[in-house]
Amino acid sequence: MPIDAAKALAAGPRTGEISWNSKDVQLYHLGIGAGVPATDPGELRYTLESRLHVLPSFATVAGSGAPGVIGGLSMPGIEVDLARVLHGGQHLTVHRPLPAEGTATAVHRITGLYDKGKAAVLVLRTDVEDADGPLWTNDAEIFIRGEGGFGGERGPSSRPEPPAGEPDRVLERPLREDQALLYRLSGDWNPLHADPDFAQRAGFDRPILHGLCTYGITLKAVVDSLLDGDVTRVRSYRARFAGVAYPGETLRVRAWSGEGSVRVAVTAADRDDAPVLTDTVVDHT
Repeated sequence: MPIDAAKALAAGPRTGEISWNSKDVQLYHLGIGAGVPATDPGELRYTLESRLHVLPSFATVAGSGAPGVIGGLSMPGIEVDLARVLHGGQHLTVHRPLPAEGTATAVHRITGLYDKGKAAVLVLRTDVEDADGPLWTNDAEIFIRGEGGFGGERGPSSRPEPPAGEPDRVLERPLREDQALLYRLSGDWNPLHADPDFAQRAGFDRPILHGLCTYGITLKAVVDSLLDGDVTRVRSYRARFAGVAYPGETLRVRAWSGEGSVRVAVTAADRDDAPVLTDTVVDHT
């Protein structure tokens, strides 16, 4: 059996050291569309080393750059075809502002493995801390098509109610034709995002944009438009990847501002507002 649930859930954590520098942060920011216009003071906070602030979603690629989707597939008891794998969701908790350079310890463990019938959902948690204490916690939900039916629990099924009323902001973010090729330089080398033949084998007409790239683009839009450009105000950020985005499209970001949180929905403007991110919340100070 490709998935051995008992072995996966019983496996001990994996621990390793990660490090990053300002160049890694700048490359990540460029990969999610920062730097336009190039001389805008707000954009220079993401691109110029002397003014550099770190968007918290950088945590999803910090260090080796390999995201939870890839890391989860290398855990004990998990042996599946990468073409069947999709990123289902991401939940980031920020314990303190991310430094532009650092070395830290990352601890990876499987915290859930759920049987959805026709698919399995794997939850991989990564806790990162440096010499001064905890930095962030990442939970990646990995959706594996065709690997359900192993008799496990179905897992949580509750979802938040959709935001009510008109959004406080409606923002459009155009994607470059080479957006995925640029973003993958931060470490996610999954061929689904670059190789047309692999994308077709996975069931897509052409390579799709990384879910975590959309995730970063969305957080930047919220920070810039509703949090005064202050990346340190973000406390947690979660989203469900409800659909795909393609390089060259335009993302439409709808945001509803509330007390201590922003609700967000992201759609593909070029495809009749097809859902891309749902159940999306940014908690902030």
